[in-house]
Amino acid sequence: MEQITISLPASRTLSGKALAGVVGSGDMEVLFTADQEQTLTVDITTSVDNSRGRWEALFNRLTLAGSLPSGKLVIHDFGATPGVARIRIEQVFEGVSHA
Repeated sequence: MEQITISLPASRTLSGKALAGVVGSGDMEVLFTADQEQTLTVDITTSVDNSRGRWEALFNRLTLAGSLPSGKLVIHDFGATPGVARIRIEQVFEGVSHA
C-alpha cells in the first residue's frame, strides 16, 4: 500500500460532503469535504505502488479541464483505472455542487 498526499490550488469554494464509489468492489472510494480555504488537499491510499506520477497527471488534467474546489479529498484506491478515478472524483465534486 502506498500513501500519497497532493496539495493543489483551488479556484472555487463549495460546502458540504460527498461520497462516490465503494472500495470493496475492486474499484475505488472517494470522499470529499468542502472547506473555505484556497487549497485542495488530496490524501490517497492505493494498492498500486509507485503511482504518484499517475495521480499527479490525473489532477493536472482535472485542473486544466475545470476549476478545483477547496477542501479535503480522501481516495481509497484498489487499482482503479485513470478513467474510473476521474469519474469518481468528478462525481463527488458534482454531488457537493448540487447539495
